[in-house]
Amino acid sequence: MTKVRLHPTLIELHGAMKDMCFRQVNGQMYVSVKSNGPSGEPTAAQMAHRERFGLAVAYAKFALADPESREVYDAASAQKGIPPFALGVADYLNAPSVAEIDTAAYTGQIGSTLAIMTQDDLGVKQVNVVLTNAQGDPVESGLAVENSAGSGHWTYTAKSLVAAGTTVNIQVTATDRPGGTGVKTATKAL
Repeated sequence: MTKVRLHPTLIELHGAMKDMCFRQVNGQMYVSVKSNGPSGEPTAAQMAHRERFGLAVAYAKFALADPESREVYDAASAQKGIPPFALGVADYLNAPSVAEIDTAAYTGQIGSTLAIMTQDDLGVKQVNVVLTNAQGDPVESGLAVENSAGSGHWTYTAKSLVAAGTTVNIQVTATDRPGGTGVKTATKAL
């Protein structure tokens, strides 16, 4: 990347000149070639992305109008140095994920646990766990509890007894503030 040191009289340069665009972002001067605009009709994927981005913008406006959500985005903004609106858009566009389901402590006994690790840019609000047997019949379901706020480490405690020799299918769904979801499954033979 070419670096340019501007004369002090040009420090406030912004806008366009011929085929060049000048802009400042976070105190840095950026120069780019002016776009000729879109070429041809947008593809279906481009249209879908534009629609999704429009929904993200609408969510960010809604979230920043709510005092509770605004507080979360303002705190993250101060920490990350990114405007709250941009964080709201990014939070909508980036769904959470379930990074890991640790079944080592789950024995099928009441009180045994599943350890779950989640990831999201601004934190996961809720983790739902569904246990089914090999035939797909429900065994139990419920919400996991976060070990400490914002840690991404969750624990689900079993409420039902499952017979030895049963194979249990585990589905974990993580949900973030805008309602995005991430799903991961695991299997445990008891």
